[in-house]
Amino acid sequence: MNQTTVPEFSHRTVLLDEAVEALAIEDARRDGIYVDGTFGRGGHSRKILDRLSQRGRLIAFDKDPEAIAEAEKLARADARFVIVHDSFATLSQALTARDVQKVDGVLLDLGLSSPQVDDASRGFSFRGDGPLDMRMDTTRGISAADWLATETQDNIEKVIREYGEERFAFQIAKALVARRAVEPISGTRQLAALVAQAVKTREKGKDPATRTFQAIRIFINKELEELEAGLMQAYGHLGPHGRLVVISFHSLEDRIVKRFMASKASVPQPDRRLPIRSVDLPQPLMDLISRVKPSDTEIHANPRSRSAIMRCAKRLPAGENSL
Repeated sequence: MNQTTVPEFSHRTVLLDEAVEALAIEDARRDGIYVDGTFGRGGHSRKILDRLSQRGRLIAFDKDPEAIAEAEKLARADARFVIVHDSFATLSQALTARDVQKVDGVLLDLGLSSPQVDDASRGFSFRGDGPLDMRMDTTRGISAADWLATETQDNIEKVIREYGEERFAFQIAKALVARRAVEPISGTRQLAALVAQAVKTREKGKDPATRTFQAIRIFINKELEELEAGLMQAYGHLGPHGRLVVISFHSLEDRIVKRFMASKASVPQPDRRLPIRSVDLPQPLMDLISRVKPSDTEIHANPRSRSAIMRCAKRLPAGENSL
């Protein structure tokens, strides 16, 4: 089988080898069906395809039109690969439409790709000046600028506090509402400057606008809601011994992933005084396999990988028919 060719991109796929290894694509599982919930620039997808046999299949998802354009090239070159232009929160719908009931592994890489961050026109970063968009899928939904123009101060404060864990959320929201009464908040550096004026103390080595940008991006793209929905759907479609691998980049995401996997790996303890046979005791639905962080070598080569945490769990046969 020919090896797939990786194009030249500025993006470095975080935990590339570790994530694909965690899927345990070996022996009979090489003929299986796998899901890459976040195609990005295709680093994980290409590595997965290299492991699959000619009978294997890979179904990938992405919301970003630029990622979809790249994925469509791969789909034309490799019949085993299918791309879905949507969130992995629609996983069940997409699999059912393709007559797929069970899969052998699901990978979710929750980070932004470097092209998304580095392209000022996307509005994800304050390091370059660009329109305040922040949508993963620029073909649908409301931009960050439009949201800031119409949302109440209370709700802006709530988003910045809850999704950015920003203790100066009130001051920032108040400053944004005051400024929009004078002029629209439409640019990334304009927003960053307003936040910098409102934040009284700064974290060492971190721009004062970091938490606010993170919070608005998460809210605009419904990232945490989609993660919760995607985890449940991924679990529901995993076959026995199927692997769920998730790479997260901030504490809110990792907390959701950790709690979800732990809830499936733990069982309620019955009253020891009750006459219950061991075979009738509740069984865990998943087995926690690993928690991995990037090596010092990877962090040195790609500083953006520093905050990544990868968690892997395996679905147990006892939970095959349980959601």
